[in-house]
Amino acid sequence: MIIGKIKNNEKRIKFNLEIKCSNCKTEVPGGMQTSEQYYGSESFLKEIEKFKKNYLCGKCRDKKRIKQKNKKRN
Repeated sequence: MIIGKIKNNEKRIKFNLEIKCSNCKTEVPGGMQTSEQYYGSESFLKEIEKFKKNYLCGKCRDKKRIKQKNKKRN
């Protein structure tokens, strides 16, 4: 997954995060990429923190989508 914006000729940094689903607490692989310039900046750190708090694994994300779809039908 890419965090932030990466321009065409900009150097990329690959890193891993320890990510857990905010709903079921399942650990998921956290292979991430960002630009060299954005990595470590204050806005980068804020975005990572928000991402970790709101992350849903695939199963929980699907459950949420189905629930929302059913609400719209009723």
